[in-house]
Amino acid sequence: MSLNKQKYRAFKTLLRQLQADISSNLTNAAELRQRLASLQSFFRADIVPLTTQYPTEQSYQTEMSKQLRLLQIDIMFFQGARQASTIKERIDALTERLTTLIGYCDAILKMDKVADDE
Repeated sequence: MSLNKQKYRAFKTLLRQLQADISSNLTNAAELRQRLASLQSFFRADIVPLTTQYPTEQSYQTEMSKQLRLLQIDIMFFQGARQASTIKERIDALTERLTTLIGYCDAILKMDKVADDE
C-alpha cells in the first residue's frame, strides 16, 4: 500500500469518527473546535505535502482544504444555535460537510486503486 493511500485512509478514518460522534450527539462546540484543529493539522502535515500522481488529485486537495475551512464556519454556527431545530440543522450541515470530505478521500483512493490495477 502506498504512503499516499495510508495517509488518505487515516484522514478518512478521522473524518468518519468525527461524523459518528456528531451523529450520536457526543460532541459540544468546544470539542468540535478541538477535533477540527486536529483534522486541519493532520491535513496540513500529512496530506498537503504528498506528491500527487494525478492532476485531479491536486484539485481534490484544494477542495478538501476549502471544505475544512467551511467546516470551521459550520462549527461557529453550531455554537451559536440555541433552538433545538436550529441545532439539528447545524448538525445536519456538519454531517453533510464531513460526508463531502469523505467522498473526496474515496475519489482519491479510487484513483490510486485504478492505477494499482493497471
